[in-house]
Parts: sequence; C-alpha cells; structure tokens
Amino acid sequence: MAVHDEVQTTSGRLNPWEMAQAQFTAAADRLKLSDDLRAILSEPKRELIVHFPVRMDNGSIRMFTGFRVQHNVNRGPAKGGIRYDAHVTLDEVKALAMWMTWKCAVVDIPYGGAKGGVICNPKALSNAELERLTRRYATEISLVIGPHSDIPAPDVNTNPQVMAWIMDTYSMHAGYTVPAVVTGKPLAIGGSEGRVEATATGVAAMIEMAARDMQMPLEGARVAVQGFGNAGSIAAKLLHKKGCRVVAVSDTGGGVYDERGLDPDKVLLHKQEHGTVVGYPGAQTVSIEGVLEVPCDILIPAATENQLTGRNAPKVQARLIAEAANGPTTPEADRIFFARGARVIPDILANAAGVTVSYFEWVQDLQSFFWTSDQIAEKLSHVMTQAYGEVSALAQRERCDMRLAAYMLAISRVANATQLRGVYP
Repeated sequence: MAVHDEVQTTSGRLNPWEMAQAQFTAAADRLKLSDDLRAILSEPKRELIVHFPVRMDNGSIRMFTGFRVQHNVNRGPAKGGIRYDAHVTLDEVKALAMWMTWKCAVVDIPYGGAKGGVICNPKALSNAELERLTRRYATEISLVIGPHSDIPAPDVNTNPQVMAWIMDTYSMHAGYTVPAVVTGKPLAIGGSEGRVEATATGVAAMIEMAARDMQMPLEGARVAVQGFGNAGSIAAKLLHKKGCRVVAVSDTGGGVYDERGLDPDKVLLHKQEHGTVVGYPGAQTVSIEGVLEVPCDILIPAATENQLTGRNAPKVQARLIAEAANGPTTPEADRIFFARGARVIPDILANAAGVTVSYFEWVQDLQSFFWTSDQIAEKLSHVMTQAYGEVSALAQRERCDMRLAAYMLAISRVANATQLRGVYP
C-alpha cells in the first residue's frame, strides 16, 4: 500500500487501521525490516470483543458492545486508554493500540500498546447508568487487564471517575485494593500529581522546542485549536501565557474565530455556561473543519482522528502542526505538508506526555510512594526533551518528516525487544 493512499471504509470514512498500517509500512520499508518482524509487529497480539447487558434507569436491559485490543507487549505491559463513543469500531481501537505501542517506545518507557472502547453515547446516559456500564465492561475485560498485564487510562469521554469505578471493580474481584490497575485516577485513590494537565504540557513543550528550531517567535504567534477539551483547552492556556495569540477554537458544537485573539479562560467559562464555545461574544462562528483552515502559525488538532486529509491539507495555513489528538493527519496530508515545508509533530511524540505521566503514576502506585508535582514536572521535561531531540536529529539525518522519524525510532526499539525475546515456544 502506498503511504499516500487515502484508505476509506464503505461509509466513506477513512479507515484508521489501514492508515496505521500504511504508516508502519513506510517506516518498516525505510528500516529494511525483515519479513518476520513485519509479520509480528503489523498485527495485534490480542483482540477482545464483549457484548454485555446494562440495566437502565427505567428498568429495561440494553446491550452494549465493547473492545480491548493489545497490540504488542514485548517491551512491557500493555498501556492505553478507554473511550466511550457512538462511533467506536474495532479497526479504530486496533489502530489506537498500535499507535500506543509506538508512542511508548518513542519516549522509551517500558510499555506496550493497548486501547479499549465501548460503543455508546455517554452524554445520553445518566451517571448511574454510566457507572453500571463501566463496572460491567470492566468485569468483561478483567480477563486481560491487570497491573502487570494491561493498564487502562482515560480517553475520549472517560475521566478520573470512570477510572475509579474500574479500579474499584477490579479490586472487588481481587479481594484487595489494586490501585495500579489503571492510571488517570483521582488523587485520593492513588492518582498522580500532574496527570490531568500532562498531555497539554507536553504539547506546549513540543511546540516551544519546534518553534525554536524553526526560528518562529512564540510572542504573537497565531494559534488555532480544534478540540477544546482537556488537552486542547489547557494547551491553549499555556501558549496564551507564553505570548501566543489564540485566534480560533472549536468543540463538538462548532468553532469560533477572532483574529484579534481569544482569552482561553473566558472561552472555557463560556463553554461551561453554555455547553459549547459557539456564541462566544465578539467572535465569528466557524465550522469544526473551518478551524483547521483559519489564518494561523500553529495548529493543534486535539479532537479525533482523520481531521487533516488530502482534501483539506492544501487549505491549512499553519507552519507548525502539533497533534494533541491521536491520528488526526492522514498519510496524504502528511505528504502535502512535508512538500510545502510545514512541520508536523506527530501524535506519538506530541501527546506522549500523557502516557509518560501515566507511567509515573503506575510506578508510584506499585511502590506506594508518591512524588511532588515539581518532581514529576522535572522528570517529564527530561523525557520529552530527550525524545524530541532524538526524533528531530533522526529526521535531519534521514531527510524525512518527523512522523517517519518517530516511527523509525519507535519501531526499531520494539523490533529489537522482539528479536531479543525470540518467538515462543
């Protein structure tokens, strides 16, 4: 499959698993990876599909479908989030699990990749229904998760409370408290300082390092953010404090644009009061897709996959794109950006601070000894700075974009671990 192919499902949507496979193939070709290693690394280790009943508030029973996929565990336990979304598919979860393998390897933490999801609309469920769904799903996937086998975390439409329910459910089955079975938990039950803002902190740090390399002053740089959730809103705040001008943001309801600049704190307050950023006083309403195309210097796609494609990439004006979301840029869009000199900091590097602090949380839970926020910030800065430097240097040596360089670095590490461990039996 050519890297620039736009692979679509029968519904017309881009297939994330085919996209992940294309990205892997490009790096494997460049690394001259053996056929044996390609065969092992190109497929998930395990795919679990569960169908389970949940009693709704009105007394009726409704069936739900969930997934848990482990891509590779040769460098350590599987690690990856759980998302609740009406559009979750097995192919999407497989792609996300593969991306997690590379993400953990590129920042050199001892994890493999996993991902989970439940097909549902969590906004249409009461809190009690959401808890019952979570606890039943956790019970169904308890066959494969565990503090030394597969450690879930929050993702789209899940949060620390959902992780608390999963941890409690797993602990009830075990007969004792097992805080290390999930990360992203509330602080009161074994969560870590710095976890909530970790992803955004890493994205902002990556932008700062890339802007320095590109000789792009952050003071006055125009920033657009697609996806004004946890990662997107905090990244906007951090960059605003560094002197950037946040000109556009969007959420699931739509987007707003103001070339004079938006105050992220005030936009977030408006969203909390009205349920969306749309209608923010003094700003022009734009579409979710339109936020990607506004005049800006820095673009942060922080929503879902397949947002930057061969169709809209020529209209994107940003010189620097930092992927806070997983898989937002298709291979065809990557080719277009590289050809015109725009720099893309790929998801497996740009948003890897989230899983890095998850790793810190897991380590703290296992040893029952916790670090201060300053200690975590120092350790995180070291990991992210080193990873950026390694990827950037490899991209320069190979004369390729940062995604291909990040994939080459990550895949070579996983391939090395696979060779050293061998094939059982």
